[in-house]
Amino acid sequence: MARAFAKIAFTPSVRKEQERLGSADAYAKFLSAEADGGDRLSEAESMFIAARDGFYQASVSETGWPYVQFRGGPRGFVKILDENTIAYADFRGNRQYVSVGNLAKNNRISLILMDYPNRRRLKVWGRVKLVNIEDDPELLAQLHDESYRARPQRAVIITIDAFDWNCPQHIPQRMTMEELEECLS
Repeated sequence: MARAFAKIAFTPSVRKEQERLGSADAYAKFLSAEADGGDRLSEAESMFIAARDGFYQASVSETGWPYVQFRGGPRGFVKILDENTIAYADFRGNRQYVSVGNLAKNNRISLILMDYPNRRRLKVWGRVKLVNIEDDPELLAQLHDESYRARPQRAVIITIDAFDWNCPQHIPQRMTMEELEECLS
């Protein structure tokens, strides 16, 4: 765990609960001035993100309601632009545009990227910039895998504020058919 995550996640009410339930001392070191990191991707995070074929994303509406949605694509559809920026081509879905509307008003986003076979997850907090396809077709071409049948509507560019690896204790081990075939062959 790193300072960037603790600064975002450990709000006064969270710290109060940590105090009440006895974990505050264990987590205090992550809020200290000596604590560092958690806002620049290393090779480990970059490789993990590049290997995903989907993730869960959360946004918040103007009325304060959270909204969680799954985003998927071909393995590696989330691109690493630099140590602080990731992006993906956003494909047409059910045309409700809840995430897009939420992010247009409040650009904060949270992602959970799962690796079920290996029981690992990476949490990411960041700020989004939405880029419509007509505004930057070259960017969308860079993000879109032409072999994937869906067509992108926009790019979602995420500047990372913090990330944190989560413990595997309660992650069930699951596999896609592709992952299972790899194990059986």
